Amino acid sequence: MSIVVTGATGHLGRLVIDGLFAAGVPADRIAAVVRDKEKAADLAARGVELRVADYSAPETLAGAFAAGDRVLLISGSEVGQRVPQHRAVVDAAKGAGVALLAYTGVLGGPDADFELAAEHKVTEQAILDSGLPYTFLRNGWYHENYTERLAPVLEHGAVVASAGEGRVASASRADYAAAAVAVLTGEGHENKVYELSGDVAWSFAEYAAELSEQTGRTIAYAAVTPERNREILLGAGLPAPFADILVGVDTAIEQGLLAGTGGDLARLTGRPTTPLADAIKAALA
Repeated sequence: MSIVVTGATGHLGRLVIDGLFAAGVPADRIAAVVRDKEKAADLAARGVELRVADYSAPETLAGAFAAGDRVLLISGSEVGQRVPQHRAVVDAAKGAGVALLAYTGVLGGPDADFELAAEHKVTEQAILDSGLPYTFLRNGWYHENYTERLAPVLEHGAVVASAGEGRVASASRADYAAAAVAVLTGEGHENKVYELSGDVAWSFAEYAAELSEQTGRTIAYAAVTPERNREILLGAGLPAPFADILVGVDTAIEQGLLAGTGGDLARLTGRPTTPLADAIKAALA
């Protein structure tokens, strides 16, 4: 029996594998599903078994899983293509008879009423329909969604969003990875749903104030309309479908859909979630 991490060369996947090692899981019990063997050479060098497969090529997934495996399905990054991709993984996992299929969805699950959540909801239903033992890791927003894009904020001295006074209970990628590790290595998580989010929900005005304090510069929160936000994003070169998704997320934030602080993330990891201020400090270093 192996612990199998799909999307293993992505940011979250690598953190999960690091976490498995830190939890004492032997290398010969860790398998990584990757599209490109060369990008995973460092994982192979650590003793991780590589299983080459592609979400978009169902035939390649036939050998990706084995009976008794605990599998983490990290959601694909190709928005608009994820439903058939995820279904292919679910079908392969069912065919192999895996012991557990954990899935990284979105905070709120069926109640997440915004475009980015739609594919996650369909995937969860596909997993339920499969009859496999499952764990839904409904991840909230990542600090890194903001802290990895600080250059334009610092250049213009403004945090621009159409989220009004809405709040975001974000956490770090490392926090979400630690939750996945806890599920993959622990017991009693079958057929459970975890709503994962940061311990503290913050507003964009508070985010701008924290940036101001840490940089010694005046960073304002520029609240704009959804229409204006879309114009700005298009002007920055984003494709229209992606701009629409980001505007939809801001609307969801304004409606309070990403503000939940239920505490599941801290309970799973056994520690408080990473404060936003710490993430900003690391990004500025």
